[in-house]
Amino acid sequence: MGPLSDLKVVEMGQLIAGPFCGQLLGDMGAEIIKIEPPGAGDPMRVWGQGAPVWWEVIARNKLSVSLNLRLPEGQALARRLIGEADILVENFKPGALEAWGLGPDALRRASPRLIVARMSGYGQTGPYRERAGFGGIAEAVGGWRRLVGEPDRPPSRMGVSIGDSLTAGYGVMGILAALHHRERTGEGQIIDAALYESVLQVMEGMVAEYSAAGVTRERSGAILPGIAPSNVYPCADGEYMIGANNDSLFRRLCQAMGAPALADDPRYATHVARGRNQGELDALIGAWTSALTIAELEAKMLAASIPAGRLYAPADMVADPHFRAREAIVDIDHPKWPGLKMQGVFPKFSATPGAIRSIAPQTVGEHNSLILGERLGLSEADLTDMAARGVI
Repeated sequence: MGPLSDLKVVEMGQLIAGPFCGQLLGDMGAEIIKIEPPGAGDPMRVWGQGAPVWWEVIARNKLSVSLNLRLPEGQALARRLIGEADILVENFKPGALEAWGLGPDALRRASPRLIVARMSGYGQTGPYRERAGFGGIAEAVGGWRRLVGEPDRPPSRMGVSIGDSLTAGYGVMGILAALHHRERTGEGQIIDAALYESVLQVMEGMVAEYSAAGVTRERSGAILPGIAPSNVYPCADGEYMIGANNDSLFRRLCQAMGAPALADDPRYATHVARGRNQGELDALIGAWTSALTIAELEAKMLAASIPAGRLYAPADMVADPHFRAREAIVDIDHPKWPGLKMQGVFPKFSATPGAIRSIAPQTVGEHNSLILGERLGLSEADLTDMAARGVI
């Protein structure tokens, strides 16, 4: 079930970056043993608006083992689990693993094939390595937060934890590259993924533009300066996104508007000219779209083969036949939330498709008997004693 089905992963850490990395690996078939602190477990268990179901997404396909990593017995059990794993994913503050006797160098001396993916705010090196860092801080330092929002207002946030999610994605990318290296050499390695650098990587030409031309990008609201038309336009019953910012697309848009002469107007005939007159062009298009319903405008865009789309809310996604056909949204057989819907497995593989094989662990340490008992050989009496002493 998935291209990584022969791999074992130990996930240590909490909240988003490390756990989302684990989710992606699990969706692709890897076995994920998630280590949680005894008691409350990962704080993600109670996150979510309206219902605490974010955990159901980020912890699917995982096995929960409770270990107190601050106690020597917990550290020893973690060391045994990691010794049987291909990959360790962690997102603690730099130095935490080393303080618990679980530093990657020591772990890899015992298991040279081990791949360790480390995620932190500022990375494992440099003068800021010990600073606390959440995804939102990384978005600020990496340049993202400064660019989001209207130019005459304070910066906005995206609405999702993009800094954490990007880092998880880069973590998976690093793990897959390290697996390729291991296949050739037999050696694992350590991957250092910083949240702020993950954000920096997607900032396009921002730094190069400053370096070459002294230009500093600023907040521009709904538009990307110089790229026109590409905006959300008003309709009689809502809003609609249109992207027609190259010459052939713009010509087709003008025809759909019933104003073909606009395509040859010197103010709009070229990419540079449209960018220079972006505001007035958007106002002209908005005046046209505001007289149409979303359905009417969408029909015109589809007929003209112009990239365009509705601004989907979850209700739109759930109802959309394309989402259903591609299993972009799937139903989960869940004992607490029957028919729970969530995003499906992605990306899609033609020969080794991934899957949601199991729901998220419903209790902290739900799989202690399986992992610590059956696999590591601890008896039920051992487990009961350790639970009483706060080890598991």
